[in-house]
Amino acid sequence: MNLGLARTVADAVLYEGYLLYPYRASSSKNRARWQFGVLGPPGAATGGLGEEPSMAMQCLVDADPGEPATVAPPRLVLHLRFLQIQRRQVLDAEGQEVAELEADGTTWTTWDEAVDQELTFTASLEELGSGWERPGAVDGGEDVELLTAADGSAVGQVVRRRWPLSARVRASTTAYGRFVRLEVGVDNVHGEVPTTKADAVRRSFIGTHLLLEAHGVGFVSLLEPADEASDAAAACTQRRCWPVLAGSPGDTDLLLGLPIILYDYPEVAAESAGALFDATEIDEILTLRVLTMTEQEKAEARATDPRAREIIDRCDAMTPETLQLMHGALRSPHAGEPVGMPEMHWPGLGDFGEPVGVPEVHWPGLGEVGDARDVDPQVFRTGDVPWWDPEADAAVQPEVDVVVIQGVRVSKGSLVRVHPNRRADAQDIFFADQIARVTAVLSDVDGGTHVAVVLVDDPAADLHDWYGRYFYFAPDELEPLPVGVPPT
Repeated sequence: MNLGLARTVADAVLYEGYLLYPYRASSSKNRARWQFGVLGPPGAATGGLGEEPSMAMQCLVDADPGEPATVAPPRLVLHLRFLQIQRRQVLDAEGQEVAELEADGTTWTTWDEAVDQELTFTASLEELGSGWERPGAVDGGEDVELLTAADGSAVGQVVRRRWPLSARVRASTTAYGRFVRLEVGVDNVHGEVPTTKADAVRRSFIGTHLLLEAHGVGFVSLLEPADEASDAAAACTQRRCWPVLAGSPGDTDLLLGLPIILYDYPEVAAESAGALFDATEIDEILTLRVLTMTEQEKAEARATDPRAREIIDRCDAMTPETLQLMHGALRSPHAGEPVGMPEMHWPGLGDFGEPVGVPEVHWPGLGEVGDARDVDPQVFRTGDVPWWDPEADAAVQPEVDVVVIQGVRVSKGSLVRVHPNRRADAQDIFFADQIARVTAVLSDVDGGTHVAVVLVDDPAADLHDWYGRYFYFAPDELEPLPVGVPPT
């Protein structure tokens, strides 16, 4: 059970949107915060003051995961994780609230911080079958920090206040053949209806999500379920919470229920130097933006929040080598797939000698199974010529270059059928099984090959040719069509 890896991803979700670039309290987008997983108090949503109070998810448990039976009955451990709002109020020496105060070289501002919280529950699978419910609460509190000048004289104080939160965690199971459908829900059950937006957010659970451990049973992927689980997986419904498998690839003992949709076994990129909190962040872009901030802007960000100070300091201290690592890595999604030139056996020939039917493909071998991130990309050396200059590699000629796909030479003018498999763009759904005409075969600086195409049935195909607006696919996403096949 790789609980540490799962928690790393969970922490990234917990603080996602906590603070947005440019990380200053004065920034307009940092005045309306808490984007994900907000469970408001009852009445907040209907009154237009906050978010709905509940979330729920359904997932599948394999009651027979194929592991040796244990003495202890199957059980689940549920971790409810969230942020609790903490109001940081700055007071001057007379006890009056001020927006900003300087004490011994440090600037303090009034601001809403957050404290991460976790409530843990354990229940046997049998207990859940009859319906299971538990209360969960965190206390409020108040802390006072005195602020002094360099000579020790009182300057003011920082008061941090938290409001108590109350939740109900509920779970139930339903038999679904060999599988068990598990439903887990969380409700904010605060007893008073809020009267202001500020009151609503202070009584809200922020970044709420679930981390589930399975002991003696295993979870089933809802994204790619086994055939025997596909019907049960399709019957699962979600409400503001999405379950994915977590931990190391292949593990079935951990599951994350998240307020955002991710894939199974999500992970934080190894190139990331630390959290930046910005929604769907791209580390390199945000880091470069931080480096363009003025010293005054950085000082304001540092005064906004300790986590903002950490971001600014980390970016300022970043070496060129560390920054270069953020530029990304080429990761092949096809490690361990067939390699080499396949042998093609066609069932017959057409009137003009062209192959017809669906060929049998025999590959000479398989590539080494392993993590493609450990493989260095091909080096593209261009000498003194910039890599983006067309003269960088005179040997590359997209107009006449050829790529072999399923034993067939494909070049400009070839007809292919498109089978998108990279899940890179929602538009790929509309391209599936369409016939396209190849306009060029291109190579990138990392040694990859890309095929530019236009759809045959696209009325604007000639226009795309005119201004060079093509769609690009990898060779393994294309099926060559025999010569003579009509473009329909």
